[in-house]
Amino acid sequence: MRHNLLVDYLNAVEQAVLSLSNVYVEHYVEEILTAKRANLRIRLRFATGCLLELNEAVIVEADKLVSLDYRYHCQDAQNRLLFRYDNAPHFPELASFPHHKHLPDETIASVKPTIYQVVKESELVSVSK
Repeated sequence: MRHNLLVDYLNAVEQAVLSLSNVYVEHYVEEILTAKRANLRIRLRFATGCLLELNEAVIVEADKLVSLDYRYHCQDAQNRLLFRYDNAPHFPELASFPHHKHLPDETIASVKPTIYQVVKESELVSVSK
C-alpha cells in the first residue's frame, strides 16, 4: 500500500495536468518503485507546439515528501529552450545551489517550484509563442 503523502502528491500532479486546456498528453508514467518512492515522467504538448517535460524522483522520508531529483523542461515548437528548472549540481556559485533555472540566455538562482507552478508557467509561456 502506497504512503498517503505519495498518493496525495501523485493526485495533485494529475490534477495540475488536467487543469490545462489545449494540451495533448504524449507520455504520462507514474513508476511506483516502493510504497514510499516513485518516479514521474510526463510529456505535455501544447496546441502552440510547445513541449513541457516533467521528470521527478520522489520519496517519503520522516513523514515528508522529498524530491530526490527533478527536471522540468519547457521548449518551443522549434525546440528552443524557454526554461528549465533542475537540481543538477553544476552551478555551485548560485545562492540556491543545487536548485536553479535555465533561461534561453542565462542560468539564475531559483527555488524548486511545484509541478503546478511549472505547469501554469508553461501554459502562460506557450500562449505567448
